[in-house]
Amino acid sequence: MEPGYIGLLKEQQLEQRVSEAQKHLTECKLCPHRCGINRQHKLGFCGAADKAVVNSYGPHFGEEYPLVGHKGSGTIFFAYCNIRCVFCQNWELSFGGEGQIITNVALAEIMLLLQNQYHCHNINLVTPTHFVPNILAAVLMAAQKGLNLPLVYNCGGYESLETLSLLDGIVDIYLPDFKYISAERGSLYSGVEDYPEKAKLALKEMNRQVGGLKVNKDGIAYRGLIIRHLMLPGGLEDTKEVLKFIKEELATDCAVNLMDQYFPAHQAFRYPELSHNLAKQEYLEALAFAQGLGLNII
Repeated sequence: MEPGYIGLLKEQQLEQRVSEAQKHLTECKLCPHRCGINRQHKLGFCGAADKAVVNSYGPHFGEEYPLVGHKGSGTIFFAYCNIRCVFCQNWELSFGGEGQIITNVALAEIMLLLQNQYHCHNINLVTPTHFVPNILAAVLMAAQKGLNLPLVYNCGGYESLETLSLLDGIVDIYLPDFKYISAERGSLYSGVEDYPEKAKLALKEMNRQVGGLKVNKDGIAYRGLIIRHLMLPGGLEDTKEVLKFIKEELATDCAVNLMDQYFPAHQAFRYPELSHNLAKQEYLEALAFAQGLGLNII
């Protein structure tokens, strides 16, 4: 199936999306923080300026199977983040901004390299929100040179409807986190009081755009919604509420990755309840609950 952005390119609408996205570089409202700053001169909450910063890229085999297949997901790891998770396992990138500043042309070349040299199944944009203008400009250039892989928007779930509207028809696969349904947890652990509110709205919009997970005959995803939920120690009841929301509000065939790989990282040791690994029994109970709801667990 042809990626959505190819159709927009043919209809000469992709350039318009790029132009609209570029406005955020001088008055940034890409995420719910809505800093409203000129990123050429000032840094907002995320810490990102007007040029993309890439930490690494290449075929990645640690993602969900529908993304990885046998050739790997073509991941591009961006630096900085619009939330501040105290347990972040990639804090050097999200907090420290480790990476190389690159032009949009170079970003387009990376996308084409992942397709033409590594033969990846998709282009997986990891923590992309604050670099949407750069990404869309790169997609336009790459598509003009033959890029035709599905785009994966791999984000933390703290998204704005305005930015998601820019991505409508461009992103083929949404891969958001849904970290908590408790506002208190969002404030305490990620530094954003309205995380659940914004994440719910974002998930509903992503669901509207791409619907449930769709795979080809080889089980490789080409469109749809995959939701990640990392279980936290002592967070079983919050997890159950997250799963209930997915069941009641989103497509029945959206996929859910219930993740059990939590370990104390970054600043987690400052929180006694987060200073140890997830108990196996907690995960098994949550998994049984998800299965009981009939969710598509991958």
